[in-house]
Amino acid sequence: MTISYLPDLPKRKLPIMIIGAGSIVKDAHLPAYQIADFEVVGITNRNRSKAEELASQFKIAKVYNTLEEALPVLPPDVVFDLTLPANFFAEYLRKLPDGALVLIQKPMGETMEQAQEILQICREKKLRAAINFQLRFAPFVIAAKNMIDQGIIGDLYDMEIRINVQTPWEHFEFLKNVPRLEIVYHSVHHIDCIRHFLGNPHGIYAKSIRHPTLTSMPESRSAMILDYGEEVRANIQTNHFHAYGAKHQESYIKWEGSKGAIKAKMGLLMNYPHGVPDVLEYCVKNSKGEYEWEEVPFKGSWFPEAFIGTMAQMMRVHEGSDSSLCTSVEDCIHTMACVEAAYASSRQGGVAPTSFLTKK
Repeated sequence: MTISYLPDLPKRKLPIMIIGAGSIVKDAHLPAYQIADFEVVGITNRNRSKAEELASQFKIAKVYNTLEEALPVLPPDVVFDLTLPANFFAEYLRKLPDGALVLIQKPMGETMEQAQEILQICREKKLRAAINFQLRFAPFVIAAKNMIDQGIIGDLYDMEIRINVQTPWEHFEFLKNVPRLEIVYHSVHHIDCIRHFLGNPHGIYAKSIRHPTLTSMPESRSAMILDYGEEVRANIQTNHFHAYGAKHQESYIKWEGSKGAIKAKMGLLMNYPHGVPDVLEYCVKNSKGEYEWEEVPFKGSWFPEAFIGTMAQMMRVHEGSDSSLCTSVEDCIHTMACVEAAYASSRQGGVAPTSFLTKK
């Protein structure tokens, strides 16, 4: 049995222009591009000193004061890597040349209105645009998809994502003043990952709440059920305030099928940003007819290696090796619709048990 966990790379690597110089660029985008030997030909940021710092650290050829300054001198087949906060996406997409290749950092806007605006701009300008939902390209997710596509665990009928960790929100300066947090900036990855395996759900039940010790922050703990009918279960549980040591922290994706199961430990989210090792295991019946768990060897992690896959796919579509973008804006608008449905469900609340009590 051969299990692949690596993304498909392009035959010809295209130059990259990065717009933004935040922590995600430093910790994930640029390290991933170094591993893949992708060339970053330029970078720009509203705070030029941040761009200069990254240019020095990662040997980027040119720092531009603005995107407008860069556009006349960039190669015609450059891939734009848009990594600004989501509420700036529409403004910068309008500045790009028609037909440009652009990889947009997730989420696809902070609201459904922003997501629809981004989609409309991409359609009007005929941008070949994808959203950087890179969890789809994490090595353990590629491997799990490969195993499921081979039929190793049979028909998939149960998928669960559980996060119970201590997340250092202070690492993400741009999140200080956002109106919505956990679902749109974190669990959006989990929703998108479930869609990657199961397609679009019929509906979503959700509740997302604040933590009592940090009421100034928007919601930071969520519970979601994605409705796939009467036989398929898909759940997401997240708690970012488990501050009681590492022993009972959890961070995993679990797939169950008619023949077996797969479980991936996402070590990145534990002891973030340092993380702990990822683990991928699967369980099927052995020669004795007994279920037995076996570890699947692989290299790499969500950060930074998954960021290779999203950028590589942009280049493969350009050269014709792939027919379509896996995380195109046309696909990912459905992920954002799921996000909006989750927030709507959280606002509406559940059914009150008292409504079933007989009044005397």
